[in-house]
Amino acid sequence: MLFDSTFRKDLVRNFGVTLVVLITITMTIALIRTLGQAAGGRVAPQDVLMLLGFTGLGWLPIMLTLALFIAVVSTVSRMYKDSEIAVWLACGLPLRRFVSPTLRTAAPVVLVVLALVVWAWPWGNAQSLQLRERYEKRSDLSRVAPGQFQSSRDGSKVFFIERTGDLTAVGRNVFILSQDGQRESVTTATTGQVIWEDGDRFLQLKQGQRNEAGDAEGHHSVARFDAYRVLADRQVARSLDELPPKAMDTLALWQSSAPRHRAELVWRMGLVLGAINLSLIGLGLAASNPRRPNNWGLLMAILTFVVYYQLINLSQAWVGQGRMGGAQALLSVHGPAFALACVMLLWRDEAIRLTSRLTTARSPA
Repeated sequence: MLFDSTFRKDLVRNFGVTLVVLITITMTIALIRTLGQAAGGRVAPQDVLMLLGFTGLGWLPIMLTLALFIAVVSTVSRMYKDSEIAVWLACGLPLRRFVSPTLRTAAPVVLVVLALVVWAWPWGNAQSLQLRERYEKRSDLSRVAPGQFQSSRDGSKVFFIERTGDLTAVGRNVFILSQDGQRESVTTATTGQVIWEDGDRFLQLKQGQRNEAGDAEGHHSVARFDAYRVLADRQVARSLDELPPKAMDTLALWQSSAPRHRAELVWRMGLVLGAINLSLIGLGLAASNPRRPNNWGLLMAILTFVVYYQLINLSQAWVGQGRMGGAQALLSVHGPAFALACVMLLWRDEAIRLTSRLTTARSPA
């Protein structure tokens, strides 16, 4: 039908343009944040592009949902402004007639969102976690630039290691500043090497001395050593059995009865249901007066998406805290949203029908 093909063509065009804009903005923000993490020594510089790809893959379901919602609102709003809606309504097509082509256009997008949250989302998070943990396991000497200070995770120690050339396993001229309450110690050594033992990271020092001060009686002590081991950081590796829920396979989440696993499953399914509900809400939200051109419809669409997305996150928190079950959380959030979309469509159709009757009654015989 001419109506279906025309509407779907405009909807697909607006969806493509919106998605490109959202991807550009999101990836730019992710690139800035990832570069900041690389500069701070939390990720490897050579892994920036891979981490950026995994981040984009994780955000893609949300971007697809938002792009579909904005496309529906912008397409229908333009039809109102250009009086195309009036033409179709005059032909006897109610606003709810737009539901069928909208859902047919949204179906491939919803399937892609489903595939992403079921397979791509946990896989990307797991790969990103492995990259970060692999970098944490590497020797500090291989990722600290010459002359750069590095602090421990708890901030109680500051390390400085000088390295030259290809010497990545053993460094020279080591400096360590350690604080424990009121006690402060400075350790220097000729050489140093990072070793791993039971998941903890130690700095093995040779040929140096340790100056300690700041105890209750104000005593100072100096000790020389041939070999000395300092704890640089505690357990940073994560076993496969301790993966966070967002990095776990969807089937494993389904088989688990833990609240935090159920909460992650509710969040993933909520994105899929949200994509469907938002596409329907957009039809009722886009209605506007062609004599009053404004952008309130688009602003309301963005606000509606933010509120809906926060409700999805809130349902995840409810399940994670054990306040309600997964099915109850999905029904409590997405059930009212679907009912709201149906009420808005019926209300718009009833308002159009009432306006048409008043116009017919006022027209001369």
